[in-house]
This record gives sequence, structure tokens and C-alpha cells, in this order.
Amino acid sequence: MTSIKPAIKITLYCTLNYITMAKDNKQVSNNNLFGRENYIWMLIGLVVLALGFLLMMGGKSSNPNEFDPKSVYSTTRITIAPMLIIAGFIIEIFAIMKKSK
Repeated sequence: MTSIKPAIKITLYCTLNYITMAKDNKQVSNNNLFGRENYIWMLIGLVVLALGFLLMMGGKSSNPNEFDPKSVYSTTRITIAPMLIIAGFIIEIFAIMKKSK
């Protein structure tokens, strides 16, 4: 039991010494992978993607045995929603590739 206490003291001393050395150096390295502008573009891309997926779903009819081609093959679902999804992915790629300042 007594041999454990010195090990804990040494560990605490080393940890506290490392923390004080880090504060003394005041060299804060910016290890962020992306900048603020990148995250804003990523958020915009996610919103565009979500909008595309929301526009693509739906078309529920009141009678499940009845097929309504107007709701299934609407311009919104067949053309606009896929274009929004592709645009969202392009925005996401742009947000990842853009160099932060």
C-alpha cells in the first residue's frame, strides 16, 4: 500500500509540471483542421443536402392500392431534389478543400 503513494505523487508532479511548462511557453499552436469559414460552408452544404432529401420524400396517397403518377414522378422529386443533393455534395467538397486563412 505504501509503494502506491509515491507513484501517485510522481505522476501528479509530472502532470502539474507539464501543465505549468505549457502555460509558461505560451505557444498555443492552432491545430484546428478547418477554419470558421470552412465550418460555415459545411453547414450550408448540410442544409442544402437536407433540403434535397426532404423534397425527395413524400408522395403518400390516402389509398395504398391506388397509384398516383403525378405525385411520384413530379418535377420536384425527379429533377430539383437530385440537383440540390448534388449541389450539397459539391458545397461539402468545396468546404473541405478550401484553405483556411
